[in-house]
Amino acid sequence: MINHQKLREIFLNVAIGVLSFVFFATPGYAVEPDEVLENSNLELRARNLSKELRCLVCRNESIDESNSIIARDLRLLLRDRLEAGDSDKEILNFLVGRYGEYILLKPVLDGKNIFLWFVGPFVFVICLVGLLSSFISGATLGKKPKRTLASNKKM
Repeated sequence: MINHQKLREIFLNVAIGVLSFVFFATPGYAVEPDEVLENSNLELRARNLSKELRCLVCRNESIDESNSIIARDLRLLLRDRLEAGDSDKEILNFLVGRYGEYILLKPVLDGKNIFLWFVGPFVFVICLVGLLSSFISGATLGKKPKRTLASNKKM
């Protein structure tokens, strides 16, 4: 028969091991050693820019985290443009011009997409108001009218 104290100790050790793995795990990055630039300042800029760019074949993943071939090609292109002397803004404009605004993980709020930014919350508020009003009106419709003394005499 298993001692409950020993079983509790085993469970506690396993739980601590699993939780420490979850809490101390760092996100993996897909940057290969052959992609890293020798200049540490350029490499830092490349890493920061690649975290802002969406992988074109992955769902909501940056090219810094993606292992896809196109993400690797984009990381190499980004590093080539940095070595050529382009500024961060020039690189982003180049990539947006080539792939569209979809490549940005955080799209710019401008006249073209302002409708998309505000229509979701607006529709949510309208639905919430409609739902609340239907609950309130349903609560008042479901109540039976109070019987008065005059209505009791008629029965």
